[in-house]
Amino acid sequence: MAIVVVGAVFVDVKGFPDDLYLPTGRNAGSIEFVHGGVGRNVAEDIANVELRPTFVSLVDGSAQGEEVIRKLRKHKVNTDYIRVAPNGMGMWLAVFDASGDLAGSISRRPDLWPICGILDEKGDEIFRDADSVVIEADIGKDIVKRVLDLAEKHGKPVYGVVANMGIASERRDFLQRMDCFVCNQAEAGILFVTDYSKATPEELCADLPERLRSANIPSIVVTMGSRGSVYANISGEVGYYPAEHVKVRDTTGAGDAFCAGVAIGLSYHKSMRQAVEIGTRLAASVIKVSENVCPRFRPRELGLDIDVEED
Repeated sequence: MAIVVVGAVFVDVKGFPDDLYLPTGRNAGSIEFVHGGVGRNVAEDIANVELRPTFVSLVDGSAQGEEVIRKLRKHKVNTDYIRVAPNGMGMWLAVFDASGDLAGSISRRPDLWPICGILDEKGDEIFRDADSVVIEADIGKDIVKRVLDLAEKHGKPVYGVVANMGIASERRDFLQRMDCFVCNQAEAGILFVTDYSKATPEELCADLPERLRSANIPSIVVTMGSRGSVYANISGEVGYYPAEHVKVRDTTGAGDAFCAGVAIGLSYHKSMRQAVEIGTRLAASVIKVSENVCPRFRPRELGLDIDVEED
């Protein structure tokens, strides 16, 4: 049994200045190519906790696509349901400032429609023995609907994450069918059509439960960067968890690692607070390095009573 992740693969091209970043100037620095994509990152993060996730996705026929699959297999991700398709991978070009914060980016989204074919052909096989499912909520309505239908058919919890909240918020009914949705403060504002940009954790704790009840969304976790995160569910449970303060190298992938940690915790019967604690720890481990994913952890380091399969 394993967590199933459904999402996209990107290749990230990252630029880091040697000194103060000048948006209109020429900046000396370094450029790195890193495997990315929200779904791909989440799958590798889960694998790096010595679990064995299954990743449903696409790559293209390039050498980079082959390398993506090789790396995932090396990390013990089940890649049996990754297919090769034209324009199957996206690309993200990003420049960071001297503090490690994103200064600007451009992305090219992949064509993910062929994932529908994978789900139609192999969906029951994929979902039957899954512990839970993590999906990018903006991956495309036809894919999301198939995933939710399969999860409900086989009685599996679904945890949502997002790369583009504008797309995901167009189908709020999908979020009503997810057991928990993870997003950041700005994305929560888009979802609930309100301005959370200056909201404190205390204000979010006071506001979110009623928002969830009105929207009929089961539960949510909202990340707030260095101020930590807030969690709430439709039954009225609400809480705040502080961030770990570490030296920032690159914030890319921190939200994906956080989502992976929350999904891991909830999948293996931890409380929302305990799941958020795991997510916080994984996110902190990512922002200290230029990689998009967390380093290796043993499950028991994170309070998980799970025996690791030895290969």
